Formats: sequence, structure tokens, C-alpha cells
Amino acid sequence: MEDLGIHCADVGLPGSSKRAFDDVLRICQEVVSCKMRIRLACAGRTVASDITPMVEVSQRAGIPVEVYAFIGSSPIRQYCEEWDVDFIAKKSAEAIDVAVKANLPVCYVTEDTTRSRPDVLTTLFKTAIDHGATRLCLSDTVGHATPDGVRNLIQFTKSVIAGTGAKNIGIDWHGHNDRGFALENAIWALEFGADRVHATALGIGERVGNAAMELLLLNLKLLGQLPHQDLTKLLEYVETTARAVDWQIPINYPLAGRDAFRTATG
Repeated sequence: MEDLGIHCADVGLPGSSKRAFDDVLRICQEVVSCKMRIRLACAGRTVASDITPMVEVSQRAGIPVEVYAFIGSSPIRQYCEEWDVDFIAKKSAEAIDVAVKANLPVCYVTEDTTRSRPDVLTTLFKTAIDHGATRLCLSDTVGHATPDGVRNLIQFTKSVIAGTGAKNIGIDWHGHNDRGFALENAIWALEFGADRVHATALGIGERVGNAAMELLLLNLKLLGQLPHQDLTKLLEYVETTARAVDWQIPINYPLAGRDAFRTATG
């Protein structure tokens, strides 16, 4: 990932278990000892007990860790969890405050953003910004969005940010592949104004997966968006991942499949 010039990596949820904490800390220490440029982030719920382990990791590793604090925002999540908007906003503010007090940058993640109500998102985005979040992550948690929806949501988010008067608030796009749109939506998200999009090696992720990092990088390179980025290790990145997670790359998979560069006629 460092050799490919990937800018940032989410290295885990250190608040979920001691094993997760130890793994995240070890990765952070490796990045420091190898003097890598890649920036690191951790994920956690909007509760103090998930944020404080990130603070400890950052302090022990001696490296800033970006906090991705997430909470569900769609009507179905509110119904299942018996939450109302005031509760979501309160929990969000409390968690962001813990991270900001420790001088860690915060990206506020609304889960299931693409199926959330505009009035709810407006309240939550404004709360997050007021409490010091510097990024907002728009999540297509169940792969619901089409490119048209990506455009509308990003334009809406930009208008909410503008209404707060805040400067330099970044926008992330996090997409899943349930309708087969993950890669396309990620590319369009950049076109429509997101400045960071998420992807995973080989698209491996929950259910049918996320946008595939190698295909995102490949297409951005071919579109002329990564003129100075060296992608010669892209195949090594994919094959290393496949071995590590015991994943069989399909023979017809783009770039890395056995048949990707074979052709036959007749």
C-alpha cells in the first residue's frame, strides 16, 4: 500500500477487543519504524469506550491516528435501535469531543447515509462540525445508491457544510457493491466533489464486498487522475492479499484473473 501511494488506511477497531487493540498498535508501530508516509485511521462507535483506545494507540505509537466515529442514521436503524435524532446527535457529540480533546482528527461517519432523511443528516452533520469533526463520511452501507444518487447526496452535503460557514471540511465516500455499482460510484463520487473514497483489496468486504482498490487505482490511472503514482506493484498487492486471506481470485477477474490478458478467436 505504501509503494502504491495509497494515502490512508483504516487499520481496525481497537476498542472491540484486546486482540484488535494489540493488532492495531503493532501496525501503527510498523508504520512508524519503517518511516512510511501512509496515514492511519481507526474505526469505532460513537461511544467514549471505543474512542479512548484510539487515543492510547496514538500516544503509544507516537503517530496521529484519524478517528472514524460511526453511528446509524437511517429510519430503519432508528427503528431497530429505538433511537431518536436527539439521542444520535448527543452520542455523536460526546464521542467527537473525546477525540478532539486528545487532538486527534475526526471523520464523522453516518451509517446508511444513502437511505437517511435529509433533515436528520443536516442535524447530525452540523452537530459533528460544531464539535470539531473535520471530515464527513457518506456511507452507502447496503449498496443502495446509483451514480445519480451519489451526485445528489454529495451536492446536498456540500450545501450543508457551506451553511455552517466551516472551512476545509472533507467529504469521504464509502460504498458497497450490492447492486454492482461500488467501483462506478467511487469514481463518480470523486467527480462530484468527494476528496476521499474508500476501497478494499479485491473488493473484499461485508456481503458482496466494497469497491475494489486495485480497480479503482487502475481506472483513475487510465483516466489521467494519478499521473505521478507508480502502480507497478498493483498485481503484487492483489496477490499478496489473496494469499493472506486464502482468497481464490476468479479466472475472469479484471487485472489479476488468469484470463485477464488472454484472448481467443473463432
